[in-house]
Amino acid sequence: MRAWAELLRVSALFTVPGDALAGAASAGVRPNRGTALAVGASLCLYEAGMALNDWADRDEDAVERPHRPIPSGRITPKAALTAAGALTATGLFLASRAGRPTLALSTALAATVWAYDLRLKHTAAGPAAMGAARALDVLMGATATLSTSRRTGGTPPAGSAAGRSRTPSVVAPRDSAVSAPRGAATGDGWGSASAAGRGRTPTPLDTLASKLAGSAGWAGGPTEVYASRRAGPSAGPPGLPAWPARSGVPRGALLAAGLLGVHTLAVTTVSRREVYGGSVGAPVAALAVTGVLAGVVGRPRDPGVGAVVAGGLAAVYAGTAGRAFLHAALNPSPQLTQRAVGGGIRAMIPFQAALAARGGAPGIGLAVMGLVPLARKLAKRVSVT
Repeated sequence: MRAWAELLRVSALFTVPGDALAGAASAGVRPNRGTALAVGASLCLYEAGMALNDWADRDEDAVERPHRPIPSGRITPKAALTAAGALTATGLFLASRAGRPTLALSTALAATVWAYDLRLKHTAAGPAAMGAARALDVLMGATATLSTSRRTGGTPPAGSAAGRSRTPSVVAPRDSAVSAPRGAATGDGWGSASAAGRGRTPTPLDTLASKLAGSAGWAGGPTEVYASRRAGPSAGPPGLPAWPARSGVPRGALLAAGLLGVHTLAVTTVSRREVYGGSVGAPVAALAVTGVLAGVVGRPRDPGVGAVVAGGLAAVYAGTAGRAFLHAALNPSPQLTQRAVGGGIRAMIPFQAALAARGGAPGIGLAVMGLVPLARKLAKRVSVT
């Protein structure tokens, strides 16, 4: 059991659930069954990547890390590869239960993980691939939550931007008999009027969008969208949850995914030197990135309790990651570089929590922070790197 715990780096698992929760909060929807499915899929795909990583690096680890489970003979390469395949299949199955859009994102995430471990890890594209994987994980959580909320008639969380100040609007599907008034914008969340609202004949792209919406289970009724800050809300039944019409997920979730992806890119860049050390530039760059990210996530547009909590959590994130990167920059030894990587990984939890609070769900952010003591305790037995 200890060998498998080391292979799968179970202490790092606590950095995974916050992806889906931050995505859901940034999308302005309460966590639901879809969120749970996304968390389960994320955990499986994350562990699949860990097992595959050690399988792919078994020859390298035999020289640099002979104590690892595979080179030490405690786990066979075949068992590790089988585990990676089984965990990937399980993750995709769980994602499929949350709908086709979630399955599509999980497939892209799995492909990114396998491409990184088998091909991209030791190339210049490696850090970007890892950043993309984290971003996809956040989007998967947002999409799964939104899809389930749409099917069950859920509502935005109390205190979120959607539930607080944005009036939900309704857009009829392209192939629906419901039509918008001539000249009225249908609120696509990007500040532009639709073809239906202008009285134009639907274009082939409009027809394609309708078919895609139907394949996702969104056809046959009105589609809710967030009223854009740039385009005023259109009339619609009150109390409906808000949905984006064009992008599939709100811009808040896209921003959260991008921010977490940038942090992951910085940490992965530092990790490329954790065995030999000697790099000052990577920790310095990561330190600068940490400051910028903390400033962005700690200053949400909407004031209130969420903003206060987000600021505090952003400060915790900056302290956790910044201190580790600073030590590695001052003394780029292998030991301190490895600690910097571990600090960057652990800092994902307060960063995810801050993203959730920034999205208008401070309660979810504080709940995510509850994972920190558990992660710290387990990290004393199993390294996160």
